[in-house]
Amino acid sequence: MSNINRKNRFVPLIIAASVIVGIIIGTFFANRFAGNRLNIINTSSNKLNDLLHIIDDQYVDTVDIPNIVEQSMPKILEELDPHSTYISAKDAKTANDDLKGSFSGVGIQFTIREDTVRITNIIKGGPSEKVGIIAGDKIVSVNDEPYVGKIVTNEETLHRLKGEKGTKVKIGVLRHGQKKPIYFTVVRGDIPLKSIDATYMINKELGYIKIKNFGETTYAELLTSLAELEVEGFKGLVIDLRDNGGGYLSAAIQMVNEFLPKDRLIVYTQGRKTKREDYRSDGRGSYQDIPLIVLISETSASAAEIFSGAIQDNDRGTIVGRRSFGKGLVQQPIEFADGSMIHLTIARYYTPSGRCIQKPYVKGQSKDYEMDLITRYERGEFFSQDSIHQTGEEYKTSIGRTVYGGGGIMPDYFVAEDTTAFTPYYSEVVTKGLVAQFCFEYTDNNRQELSKFTKADEIEKFLRKNAVIDQFIRYVDSKGIQRRNNMIYKSQHLFEKAVYGSIIYNMMEMSDYVEYFNRNDVTIEKAVELYNNKKTKPTLKPEEETKNAKKRAACIHTRIETAVFA
Repeated sequence: MSNINRKNRFVPLIIAASVIVGIIIGTFFANRFAGNRLNIINTSSNKLNDLLHIIDDQYVDTVDIPNIVEQSMPKILEELDPHSTYISAKDAKTANDDLKGSFSGVGIQFTIREDTVRITNIIKGGPSEKVGIIAGDKIVSVNDEPYVGKIVTNEETLHRLKGEKGTKVKIGVLRHGQKKPIYFTVVRGDIPLKSIDATYMINKELGYIKIKNFGETTYAELLTSLAELEVEGFKGLVIDLRDNGGGYLSAAIQMVNEFLPKDRLIVYTQGRKTKREDYRSDGRGSYQDIPLIVLISETSASAAEIFSGAIQDNDRGTIVGRRSFGKGLVQQPIEFADGSMIHLTIARYYTPSGRCIQKPYVKGQSKDYEMDLITRYERGEFFSQDSIHQTGEEYKTSIGRTVYGGGGIMPDYFVAEDTTAFTPYYSEVVTKGLVAQFCFEYTDNNRQELSKFTKADEIEKFLRKNAVIDQFIRYVDSKGIQRRNNMIYKSQHLFEKAVYGSIIYNMMEMSDYVEYFNRNDVTIEKAVELYNNKKTKPTLKPEEETKNAKKRAACIHTRIETAVFA
């Protein structure tokens, strides 16, 4: 019996020893076969947590730990790439509104002048129009509280006017010619945000569509625009993606699909943790044969580059303008419990020829990346095609044209920026915001007269008749800008375009403004020239034909030699 007791005493020790040995062996093999990666991640994250706890517990002053975390998140993501970003909870909803296609609010456009919210436009059919608020009204109170002075900012105004659908907000406004405020109770509603700014006919045959971004509703808007142009009998199409910063990949794919024959590669994505995924056309597009020209600029990016890259690599249409931005990284939005979110780069996208058009960047040096457009400008790239340096690999389009990776989409036809009328005087006036200020005041003082006109041409004729540019120059004089008559004469056309265009924008729709602003636009004129000369379908240059022919001959010769010696 005593022997049994002695044996039982050692059982716990044996079990404990076995557990310890098992842990050691398990850890050894886990480290060996998992590369100790999990331990590294855990150790690093614990180290960050430990640091925050130490600061909170021992730092000499009281510290706002949540604020430190908010400030640190962007800096951590900056170390990855220029497009992985952190968005705070208060900014997350606003950041997504443009791409969602709508938001809930009162339905106004506004600007802030002299610490006062001034309504520049009313959304047609929106809540404010329904109660009688008009463009030109100045907001002086919100919910019976005065709202003027230093408190007035864009962010604060959006906070007070936006809100859940169905909720109410009381707005007090001062109206031109009225001495006392007028009060309106507005029921907030869904306000549509269009991503297509303009649809019209450039001439009797050539249609035009200006796309601002690629959002949830953009594809549906495109189909509507194409239907409108069908009624007008369009035979060719210009799609304007200049200054289009991108948006949803899915929208770009849907839209390109309308113009490509079946089973053409549109784009593919691939990353370290995401396997290659191809997106191809399904052959159901209704405009597979229409002559197509796509306009791009140095600020066309992301989804705009997917669209233009797919058209270019499939030799479906002609690209006109200047080299695009060069964003070939795909971000995935990931939301946190508090409503904040990150946009984390998870893959790269590649055009059909296989090129990634992401321009080079150095991790952690986002400032240099952001300055790239200024560098291009100073290098002369906006003014001369010879100043453009693409050092990426060569790729081939479907018919064998040479295109390059590593730095945006290079257009088939380069159009230089026209700076012949730019002067230091013009730049100073525009930089100080005097065009917008004068145009708002002029519109406000002449709204009744201007509202009689239904076309941009009529407004322009009225403004010329009333020598508005002379009035504008006197206004600039009153702001302390030294008058320079020679420079004013040289920049006359630019001042007319800016002032007339701004007043037209204040009184009419965005589409009217775009159509007016596109007059005498050199890139539009190039598109019209290409359409008239039937150059909307890319072809090989003679030197490319020769080069490809030599390659084909070399391949045949190699096959013959291989057959002889096999």
